[in-house]
Amino acid sequence: MADAEARWYVAHTYSGYENKVKMDIEKTIENRGLQDQILEVSVPMLNVVKEKDDEEKITQQKMFPAYVLIKMIMNDDTWYVVRNTRGVTGFVGPGSKPVPLTDEEMASMGLKVDAPNAPFSIGDSVIVKSGVWEDTTGIVRQIDHQNRMVTINIDMFGRETPVEISFNDVEVL
Repeated sequence: MADAEARWYVAHTYSGYENKVKMDIEKTIENRGLQDQILEVSVPMLNVVKEKDDEEKITQQKMFPAYVLIKMIMNDDTWYVVRNTRGVTGFVGPGSKPVPLTDEEMASMGLKVDAPNAPFSIGDSVIVKSGVWEDTTGIVRQIDHQNRMVTINIDMFGRETPVEISFNDVEVL
């Protein structure tokens, strides 16, 4: 199981049970010592501005009603724990086979995507170590983990210009 990687899965719940399911799964993780297999349970919330009596009020509502996101290593034990939690009706995926979310799906939901082997994050100041842009500094704007490329904004002729560079050619300042 050394090559098993934790991925995000989506569990379908009865509407209104999302927080209860989250708490029950977290309790089961603690009781059974599964912290290294089920890493995070999330009910993503959204800040919504509502106007009432000419007054703006910010409230939170569930981003995905009737769904709970779970970062876990999928195996028989973790599947059983989640699937048999009261309020869970199943995993999202064909039949009973859970399908993990892709990085693109995670990013489109505004959820953080793990940065495998990226020694920097968006917003970091970096310096280019080699190539055409050697010794140029810039700010990380995008990270393409799959192709191991980073897009940085550099100052060219007084303008910020996006440049795509390999992970290996960039170093955090």
